[in-house]
Amino acid sequence: MLSDIPKKLEKVNKKIIDLEILRTGIIAELDAINLYEQMAAMTSDPKIKKILLDITREEKTHVGEFQTLLLQRDKEQVKELEAGKKEVGSK
Repeated sequence: MLSDIPKKLEKVNKKIIDLEILRTGIIAELDAINLYEQMAAMTSDPKIKKILLDITREEKTHVGEFQTLLLQRDKEQVKELEAGKKEVGSK
């Protein structure tokens, strides 16, 4: 299933537009990862599977690039990610 990425980014508050662009990029990359992994699981052709999984790894790098930029710009996101890590670690 693919996410419904906001189609009207031009209507987003200009103060947070860059953050929304980065989040939208993350959503798009995660969708691509899910799609390619599903297709790799479905194919019986080893060459197709290899290419799909290689592209999947590239998409994961893209997520990291977008996330790094987001975390440099959104200190609240950094704080909440740390809170999430603590919650998971304590369970």
